[in-house]
Amino acid sequence: MYPSSSIESQERPTAPPLPPAMLFTAAVPINATNQTDTPPPSTVMSISHAPIPWSTGLCDCCDDVSTCCLTWWCPCITFGRIAEIVDRGSTSCGVSGALYTLIMCLTGCSCLYSCFYRSKLRGQYLLEERPCTDCCIHCCCEGCALCQEYRELMHHGFDMSIGWHGNMARQKRAITRYT
Repeated sequence: MYPSSSIESQERPTAPPLPPAMLFTAAVPINATNQTDTPPPSTVMSISHAPIPWSTGLCDCCDDVSTCCLTWWCPCITFGRIAEIVDRGSTSCGVSGALYTLIMCLTGCSCLYSCFYRSKLRGQYLLEERPCTDCCIHCCCEGCALCQEYRELMHHGFDMSIGWHGNMARQKRAITRYT
């Protein structure tokens, strides 16, 4: 097999940090088609799938006053932006926001729809389900939950005002500039 002393004694160079514009590439699945640079089995480390804490707390709404105001006065816009990013552009901000508003007008409980996007966001970034279940958080404090999700996506490098396709175009420009 592989001589353990030669592999273990060599230090592996670390990759330089990514520029800020490229930090949100984790949201995009990367196909690993080139299997030739896979390290030998003795050096493969297991990846932990333990839940990661949110970047900000549920009640930290005032950390970003503009998002807080937008969410409290027009939650359909905040939700639409979140849904577009979480759905990776398959639904637009306008469609998601309109559906959110329609559900709010018909049932008075838009959390029936928005809690599923919190679950989807948590699944994409392996975030903790805290302080309680997603639906409970959205039913008890819809505004705080939307603000936290919005801040989380911004923490992952998304510019929420330009949507999914704008972020992907920005990422593509950044990649071509750094290559």
